[in-house]
Amino acid sequence: MAAATLELWKVAKRFQGVVAVDCVSLTAAAGRVTGLIGPNGSGKTTTMNMITGLYPTDAGHIRLDGVDIARLPPHRVAALGVARTFQNIRLLATETTLANVLLGAHRHQSAGLLDVLLGLPAVKRSEARETARCEALLELIGISHLRDVPVGGLSYGDRRRVEIARALATKPRLLLLDEPAAGMNFAEKQALADLVLAIRDMGVTVLVIEHDIEFVARVSDHIVVLNFGREIAAGTPEEVRSMPSVIEAYLGTEDA
Repeated sequence: MAAATLELWKVAKRFQGVVAVDCVSLTAAAGRVTGLIGPNGSGKTTTMNMITGLYPTDAGHIRLDGVDIARLPPHRVAALGVARTFQNIRLLATETTLANVLLGAHRHQSAGLLDVLLGLPAVKRSEARETARCEALLELIGISHLRDVPVGGLSYGDRRRVEIARALATKPRLLLLDEPAAGMNFAEKQALADLVLAIRDMGVTVLVIEHDIEFVARVSDHIVVLNFGREIAAGTPEEVRSMPSVIEAYLGTEDA
């Protein structure tokens, strides 16, 4: 599938009167990496949750290649080629790396329920095809040597990579990464940045939600900055890092 274009137009979300996201608009261009950054509590994850259908929007539109997805449930959004990772890693700790990644490939298996119940050859062919594809993803991400290791015993950085591999196993057109660099050391962040760029080069649109402005600047073609639920800046990494509004949001001012 071709990379998707994501467009948000004046999107808003409130929780019991508290405005979490207030009239945010952005475009994640097809085949590019777009960064959505801001301090903690700026509305980044709430925005992602609206894109993926976990939260309904209170206002505005969310369009994927021109189709409004703002009111679709998560499984319908996923079926359109949208995949995500979570700020808090969500893997099956007692299952192996490969087993976790295969969960993402489940909906692409061509065998039907009756085929499975009857144990027909089509089932084995489908399973073998998806297993080979997931093993190729492990190779791409650099964790093929962890194929048979339960993920509960992996390092934090490796578990992050397993989660990304599982998301890629869904064959996404749009991949959303929610603070993928959180908790990583410098070397892990460098490797993750290379991986994000490799995913982009595979023809996948990527939206990276992060607090780490230096990480996002390295991987992004375009950056949007939120603060208190509002967009305060947008532009290239070089432009955004030099904007006074962004510097103030991250570092504060002398009289703050």
